[in-house]
Amino acid sequence: MRLLTLQRNFGTWLTTESAGIAARFGEEARPGLAVYLNNYRSQLLSCLSTSFPVTRAWMGDTAFLAAAATHIERVPPHSWTLDAYGHDFPETLRALHPEDPDFTEMAALERDLGEAFVGADSARFDPAALGDIDWDRALIHFVPTLRLSSVTTNVVPIWSAIDALETPPAVVRLPEPETVAIWRAEFASRLRALTAEEATAVDELREGQTFGAVCAALVERHGEEQGPAIAGAFLGRWLSDQMVARIGA
Repeated sequence: MRLLTLQRNFGTWLTTESAGIAARFGEEARPGLAVYLNNYRSQLLSCLSTSFPVTRAWMGDTAFLAAAATHIERVPPHSWTLDAYGHDFPETLRALHPEDPDFTEMAALERDLGEAFVGADSARFDPAALGDIDWDRALIHFVPTLRLSSVTTNVVPIWSAIDALETPPAVVRLPEPETVAIWRAEFASRLRALTAEEATAVDELREGQTFGAVCAALVERHGEEQGPAIAGAFLGRWLSDQMVARIGA
């Protein structure tokens, strides 16, 4: 058997456990194949456990390990790095536990926090430049790691409590879906829930609307006094949270 054929057969067997392919290696190879298979699955289980510690704590070991085993059977690695292996794990949880959206949403938060941590760098915005900005025409560019997701349960306070080694609240369904922002500031990933109005403003700015246009929309909804104050509070929070990379025309 040529080396390339051997490698391809072994890779296919490792991810499919095909009896037909295993037979190509001969009966004497079966014990060794079992060792490789065990090591392969152990490494993937370790990867999922490392990537989703809060999800595991929330679900409990039994449910998490069962879901991880199903994921390993159904989803082979698809990237050169195991860091990417857990990307689809929330979808596995959605399929296995449709009645428990908190499992899926918790795993998605952890996945996004991990991906933000290894995401693209950006320079921190210098507040000294604020005085030179034409706010009517200003375009706000958020850090490249920023992503927004929607949750239907109170997974944010649950995640925060578990991460702080505190007793988490019971899971509840939210009256309305909530938007969660996740990004990296310096050397730490962060998350916080946004109000519906702040989420709309962030979406509009990311789509290329000017800060002046966002202010005008807020003035329409809240009046001449409250509109600019709300916009200013949003901007101040984004700068304080290090969500802004740069502001330009």
